[in-house]
Amino acid sequence: MFTRLDMQGLKDKVVIVTGGTSGIGRAAALGFAKQGAKIVITGRRAGSIKEAMSDHPNIAGFTADVSVPADAARTINETLSIWGRLDILVNNAGAGAILPMADGTAEKIARIFAVNVLGPSLLSAAALPYLTASKGAIVNVSSTFGQKPAAGLSHYAASKAALDHLTRCWALELASQGVRVNAVAAGPTETWALTEMMGLSPDQAEVVKEREREQIPLGRRGIPEEVARWIVSLADPGSEWVTGQVITVDGGLGLT
Repeated sequence: MFTRLDMQGLKDKVVIVTGGTSGIGRAAALGFAKQGAKIVITGRRAGSIKEAMSDHPNIAGFTADVSVPADAARTINETLSIWGRLDILVNNAGAGAILPMADGTAEKIARIFAVNVLGPSLLSAAALPYLTASKGAIVNVSSTFGQKPAAGLSHYAASKAALDHLTRCWALELASQGVRVNAVAAGPTETWALTEMMGLSPDQAEVVKEREREQIPLGRRGIPEEVARWIVSLADPGSEWVTGQVITVDGGLGLT
């Protein structure tokens, strides 16, 4: 006989969303807030943080760079000072580049891995005592290209593949502490990623977008809210029997 547990959902849960000032991160922060959660967003631009905080009274924020090791502990400490606890960590901040193998330099490669692998690792470790106390959850934001090869994206793809495997390893490691770890692998989404993160010009970005639309079985790029709802769902206590999963949300691109 199945028994439905009495869930309180996300109301009053405290959530950190890194890279929460735009795109998927901003949509996730608002999605959590609408469910009654209390949010901290981080990013590198104070102006963007202030703008995103205006989306909902439950969203607070401050500047932090996930690639800076010292900012991991500071992010946790400031969150505790604002909301008093921590229940959910969303490792959303990302870095990437169109970077052919021949053009890779130590600095460019290290920057990608510092944001996509080192940052989530250090922040998750700093958050762990508090997530253990609250039987909380970690949701990593990965990419279709962590599983799908693409020319010119080798180091970005490799960093996301690493994040996928960290997700699975952490899920095993932390299960006994009651902490769940999952990931959402996002496909091409209508955000600033191509121009700001990947460094393409607007014209170059449009060429890439058209190529992606042709490749995606469902015929279009996604919007941030379509990815964000899966982040919120995986973090919700109602998903308490789900851990170690990488959920792909990409219109079927990973199948091609």
